Amino acid sequence: MGAPKPDNPTSPGTLHLGAALDRSQPLALLLQRLQGSRERLAAIREELPDTLRDQVRPGPLDKTHWTLLVPNGAAGSKLRQLLPALQATLDARGWQGTSIRIKVQSRTLPD
Repeated sequence: MGAPKPDNPTSPGTLHLGAALDRSQPLALLLQRLQGSRERLAAIREELPDTLRDQVRPGPLDKTHWTLLVPNGAAGSKLRQLLPALQATLDARGWQGTSIRIKVQSRTLPD
């Protein structure tokens, strides 16, 4: 008895992620927004200082806002200073009308 083949569902009635995305419009839209957020981060990456590049993560994207996630207030403050240049880069790439939000996501350590 071998392991199930990767292209076959492991249980009857089970869909692979790709098939589920193809069949579900809400999931497909979510995937498009995720990809759009990643594309925008790739577009502005060169505008970010080396020390900030690895700290900024793509966040939620909707029709009017794109959120950048940072680990602390210092990174958020620096990013806020760069917003005009970042916004200009997005506008130049055809993403006008999408304002950038910054959200600090502090992580708490377990006890």
